[in-house]
Amino acid sequence: MQVLIVNESKHAIPRKFVEEWMKALTAELKKRKVISADKAKRELAMVFLDKKPAQKINKEFRGKDYATDVLSFDSMDPLSLGELVLCPEVLKRQAKEHGLTFQKELGYMLLHGVLHLLGYDHETSEKDAKEMFDLQDAVFEKLLQSGS
Repeated sequence: MQVLIVNESKHAIPRKFVEEWMKALTAELKKRKVISADKAKRELAMVFLDKKPAQKINKEFRGKDYATDVLSFDSMDPLSLGELVLCPEVLKRQAKEHGLTFQKELGYMLLHGVLHLLGYDHETSEKDAKEMFDLQDAVFEKLLQSGS
């Protein structure tokens, strides 16, 4: 997966970590037959925003008036998997709540966003939520074990 990182936030983004995590994530999803070889070669744009602009986008596209951790947007471009919009401030707060480092929380939410772009949705039914979160947790654990 070709990763394009756009940081519009005031926070430093660990680019090397993101690139290595996405490489390991893509390999694991291919191994599990969750992502096709074609989709694995596509570009993924990641945009990092501060709370106010992230809140504005969440309100505009989901009708929810707060900054969220990650938003996923499909692409019309056949060479792109889509775009993830992430809010480092929310990720840092969640990392503390979950007892994780910022990088691990970021990795978990990148995985979450990619699964959305691949068609998984936890808001449609309990069955769909269980399927998505079971896969997400299994892949996350595997990536942590492999030291990604």
